Amino acid sequence: MLDLTGKLLIAMPGMGDPRFEHSVVFLCSHTDKGAMGLIINKPAQDVTLSDLLEQLNITADPSESGPEPGKASVHFGGPVEGARGFVLHTPEYESALHSMQVSADFSMTATLDILEDIAHGQGPEQALMMLGYAGWGPGQLENEIVMNGWLTTEADQELVFATKDDAKWAAALKSLGVDPLTLSASAGHA
Repeated sequence: MLDLTGKLLIAMPGMGDPRFEHSVVFLCSHTDKGAMGLIINKPAQDVTLSDLLEQLNITADPSESGPEPGKASVHFGGPVEGARGFVLHTPEYESALHSMQVSADFSMTATLDILEDIAHGQGPEQALMMLGYAGWGPGQLENEIVMNGWLTTEADQELVFATKDDAKWAAALKSLGVDPLTLSASAGHA
């Protein structure tokens, strides 16, 4: 079986699901039981990390170094369980409760302690906070790839964490040598 864990999915034009239009999805898990990923290029509307911290009664320590929670955006991670939080981050950070190492360059934590650590300047060097996730049942993702719904590429920290959200889709395509302007919405079969 093809294992795409730790790779990026790049939505093709014309995939048919507007929630995934121009999406780049980091795959946290891909097994014969299905797949789970996080959309990394769609900021949530009107939600910041400081809003979430306030809702969870976590007080940020402004004297600590690190990203300012008020400036950090929260992303729409996908249409499943939209109230559940996930943090995709660099692997030097490990939650006291549970972090899942996805690859040599990425880990994912879905426990509250990572937000407390971020608020106190003790979180990961680089991170993206998501609400919700994208999920596929057994064989569903493979079928969508065969039907020209997704391209796949390697994930790198520069693209995931440092590239602006509105440039990630084109940057992911360019990492494959594909010009976004040349893409067609229809599949071709020779």
